[in-house]
Amino acid sequence: MWERTLQDLIRGLRANKQDESKFISQAVDEIRREIKSKDMEIKAAAVLKLTYLHMLGYDMSWASFHVVEVMSAPRIHLKTIGYLAAAQSFQQDTDVLMLTTNLLKKDLGSKPEDVAIALNGLSHIVTPELGRDLAPELIAMLNHSRPHIRKRAVLALYKAIIKYPDILPQCMSRLRDKLDDPDDGVVAATVNVICELVHRNPRDYLPLAPQLFHLLTTSSNNWMLIKIIKLFGTLTPYEPRLVKKLQPPITDLISTTSAISLLYECVRTCIIGGMLHGHAGNQLARTCVTKLAGFLQDRDQNLKYISLLAMVKIVPTHPELVAEYQDMILSSVNDEDISIRMRALDLVSAMVSRHNLQPIVQQLLSHLVKVESSALPSASQTLSQLASSAATPVTKPSVSPSQSPAYRLTLAQRILALGSQDLYDNVTDFEWYISVLVDLAYIARVNIGPEIREQLVDIAGRVRGARRYAVQVMLKLLSDDSFLLNASDDGGCPEVLCAAAWICGEYCSELAEPQKLLSYLLQPRITSLPSDVVAVYLQASMKVFGFWASELAERWDDDDLPRVQGVVSDVLERLSSFVTHPDIEVQERAAEMLQLFTFIRADLSAFKPKLRSDFLYGDAGANGFSEPSAEPHFPKSLYLIRPLFSAHELNAVALSAQASVPVPDGLDLDAWIVPWAEEPSGPSAPELGDGTEGKRAKKGKKRDKDGAGKSKRKGKARADDGEGGGGDEKGARSASPAPHLQAVETPEERAERERVSPLRRRAERLERLRDDPYYLIDDRPSSTAVSLNAADVDQIPVVKLDDLPPLSQATTPRLPSLRGSPAPTSQTFVIDRTGEMPVGAVAPQRASGTSSPAASHLGNGDTTTAASPVPPPSRFAPYDLDADAPRPGTPQPIKVTRAKKKGTGGGGKKEKKRTAKVDGVPAQ
Repeated sequence: MWERTLQDLIRGLRANKQDESKFISQAVDEIRREIKSKDMEIKAAAVLKLTYLHMLGYDMSWASFHVVEVMSAPRIHLKTIGYLAAAQSFQQDTDVLMLTTNLLKKDLGSKPEDVAIALNGLSHIVTPELGRDLAPELIAMLNHSRPHIRKRAVLALYKAIIKYPDILPQCMSRLRDKLDDPDDGVVAATVNVICELVHRNPRDYLPLAPQLFHLLTTSSNNWMLIKIIKLFGTLTPYEPRLVKKLQPPITDLISTTSAISLLYECVRTCIIGGMLHGHAGNQLARTCVTKLAGFLQDRDQNLKYISLLAMVKIVPTHPELVAEYQDMILSSVNDEDISIRMRALDLVSAMVSRHNLQPIVQQLLSHLVKVESSALPSASQTLSQLASSAATPVTKPSVSPSQSPAYRLTLAQRILALGSQDLYDNVTDFEWYISVLVDLAYIARVNIGPEIREQLVDIAGRVRGARRYAVQVMLKLLSDDSFLLNASDDGGCPEVLCAAAWICGEYCSELAEPQKLLSYLLQPRITSLPSDVVAVYLQASMKVFGFWASELAERWDDDDLPRVQGVVSDVLERLSSFVTHPDIEVQERAAEMLQLFTFIRADLSAFKPKLRSDFLYGDAGANGFSEPSAEPHFPKSLYLIRPLFSAHELNAVALSAQASVPVPDGLDLDAWIVPWAEEPSGPSAPELGDGTEGKRAKKGKKRDKDGAGKSKRKGKARADDGEGGGGDEKGARSASPAPHLQAVETPEERAERERVSPLRRRAERLERLRDDPYYLIDDRPSSTAVSLNAADVDQIPVVKLDDLPPLSQATTPRLPSLRGSPAPTSQTFVIDRTGEMPVGAVAPQRASGTSSPAASHLGNGDTTTAASPVPPPSRFAPYDLDADAPRPGTPQPIKVTRAKKKGTGGGGKKEKKRTAKVDGVPAQ
């Protein structure tokens, strides 16, 4: 058996590392026997050993009662062991805590040593019940004669207030008195407690401002000053008069203190307390920035971090002061410490404006450029390096922080965010920004392609003045074989090629010879790109050919026929490799293009050039004169593709466009498109009808007595009629096992059916379904009543595609082209911020006192919004729905129904196999 001291237990654990669990189980068994001893020394030693094992992760909740016994020991060293074990092992739900109330009251009224131990232990094990029962004793301890007891009582009282807040009004006056305590430790403890409690209700602590201000101007304890400044930072929003009072002492602290933590807290309080406004506030802000800028060049990384963190909070109100140190801030972007780099990026993002966007972005791009490796050292240099390495320790070569993929991704995203901030509000030269986006696609080497693609397409659609340059840059990108080869690699940004193909296809009018682009759009190597990119390539090739062919038709010369045939044959040859693409989207687009171009090739082959005299005068008649020929002098298939894409100009869509579409007159969006009809469930279906089916069955029997021939003639007559339902009833009669129940509708029955109002039938149907537990009835009243008129199939308009329209209708007006004139050296770019609205749009209604989210987002100058400092926005303009537009709280239930022709008796089962007409509208 081993000894009973804690030292022996620790030695045994170190000596039995091979079989530690076995040794601990033996020790626990020994502790169980010792803890039941009548000798308090042995019991306390067992509790101490058990507390050590509890710190190693072993349970000691079974010994809670024995811990309370040791806490009640009269000797101070044994009582200390008991309170230590209680602080380590007792939880809020420990059942023996109710036994400690009287024990704690007794110890709080005992000797100072016992009081100190009891206060320390109470702060760890206090519960709401203990805080309520011991509040008078704790408040009385605030007036103890010994300072260390008063300090412990203040801290223990804070723990009791947290558990039982109702005692706060009782002790507030005592805490206020402790701010004037002669002992600095008691004052510091009281300030700490008030600093933690002030966040619950700051207004309750405004009466303490005079005492706290006195401590701010007289105390030399930096840690207490930090707490006091935090207190004032919380109180100043509720008492604006404190701002003017606090500016002089805080300015003095910022100028004189050497404690960085105190300096940072002063700057933070100035920001959150609104002290940087006005003339005095501007001077204070300049003092803060000047003091912080000195830390940017310090070797201490902590000082750099604190300086950048404080500047991030100053730049929203005083960006011009921070911009003076732009070069020093940008030098921190490439710091070895990742935390400093991220804070520097935050600061750079916050200080960007229209004047400094270009130098900042260029500096950030330089961090993404891969550093070229230096030339190989000579033999003498290598020998000298080896000789010097023998005397100095070998150090690993430093890796540039810009080579980290995570940091490169963050840096690239931050560049995109800076450019797209407030819908490109800081961009003054969009040609420069397009070049930045393309350069970023080359040097980023991270998966940033989707973001670059969206910005390229967005700029090309919104900024008309930049389209010409965008097409030129995108054409170079499409013809770059190295970019296409590396696009399939990780970080190759193949999505940028998608944007390039789309822009060149949509705005190919900027190209002088657009047909030369087809060889790049249909090259076989693009099959290695993602399928969605290949699909855009194919679609762009159709746009390019359609535009080029229509332009060629306007200035047609018969000598152009072989060239067009060659281009079409080349396109067909290239499309053969895309028809078998594994992606279904690419297959479908390639198959459609293959059919279109096959038709164009056939039309070109059948085209016969006409003589100019025939084109001008036509076939001469008997008198030698005739009307000019109406046939075009070029192949009509050249206008086959362009009308598919140039019917409407593609513009940006306004945020509120969808909500502004007016509802047509007579359209009820809440009404049923096809009214619901009850589905018969069995042979008893005729009994569940509205009483008309039996009547019709009797009439059917009566007609059977008159002769089958008459019924057949009537049925045949109704089958030939396009308006009635005779054809459907004839089909139902032939499929039904009981023909005598499928009566033909007579003119009297039809008139009777048409007299029944649709609203009445709907009300009857809802009345029958109210007791159906499987059907949810929508009792909301309909806003408008929609009358459904009978529609004849023959009246549906059919668009005939047999022939192309005449030349005057087939040609579309040419878009403004700048191909022949160079772009001006300097121009003002106009951004389409509002977007396009639908024809006849009605502004959506909004609640009073609220502003449209589009107003704050688009920033077109027509609306006035409150200027408030906001963090850097997301990379792109958010597409937010109108929050004020009325919308239902929950989606309406989807009602799946089957249409049933009313009045067919006994044919419910066959009704599922055919399409019926309900109220004159064909059910789909």
